[in-house]
Amino acid sequence: MSSTVEVAADRPAPAAAAWLHGVVRDAEPATLAAIVGMDGAPVRAVSAAGLVAVVSTAPLNEYGEQPLRRNLEDLAWLERAARAHHAVVEALARRGPVVPARLATVHTNDDRVAGSLTARRAELVATLDRLTGRGEWGVKGYLVPGAATASAEAAGAGGVGTAYLRRRRAQLTAREERQQVASAAADAVHAALCELAVAGRRHAPQDRRLSGASTPMVLNGAYLVDLAELSRFTELVGSLSGRHAGLHLELTGPWPAYSFVAERPEPALTVQEQR
Repeated sequence: MSSTVEVAADRPAPAAAAWLHGVVRDAEPATLAAIVGMDGAPVRAVSAAGLVAVVSTAPLNEYGEQPLRRNLEDLAWLERAARAHHAVVEALARRGPVVPARLATVHTNDDRVAGSLTARRAELVATLDRLTGRGEWGVKGYLVPGAATASAEAAGAGGVGTAYLRRRRAQLTAREERQQVASAAADAVHAALCELAVAGRRHAPQDRRLSGASTPMVLNGAYLVDLAELSRFTELVGSLSGRHAGLHLELTGPWPAYSFVAERPEPALTVQEQR
């Protein structure tokens, strides 16, 4: 889980920092007043360079450098934080394009937030322009269970043990073949969806414990779709599902465009001195 923490050097630490949720072109005060942030209070705006960063007040006893390092190792805390952060980003995305911040992007103060907006203005404006009138949709593909694979081969001279081994070998072979066919079908589905979408990305398939599905996931795609093409995209997903009987396709969304916001190469936890 990536995060960014900035701490001040050679100056007293403030009581609270600013947890960045995302960047938008503008935000009405009434809109922000209705969105609950990380501390249970409404989120607020930091404006600079013609852009608005939406932030939560982040008490340093929980979101400071050392507490945050510890909390990121606590799965229960991490899940709560991720849900709260995503809820803010999702609320912003319902009102227009938003550049989502990575989880646990914490700035020392509002001046640092404003400085980041100014420094990254060209990149952020280009991203907002690219996301305008578009949404991220997910398509997950699951392997459809095949027919029984037990071999009808009768036991030969080798006896019952040999027959069992033959059946097991046939089952494993059939399973591998189904997975290969499903993998090829997932490639074809992704390629077809990318032709209609503005952009597409394949994420690693989710483990069944995370997806909650009873069968393996072989496609975990994200697609940036023009709103004007959404009905065609939805129809295409249905058509592809019928064309590839070995796959069950599931359309999800719309989501904030996490998959189509470029991340700068940074380590998992970056401590930057304020100069």
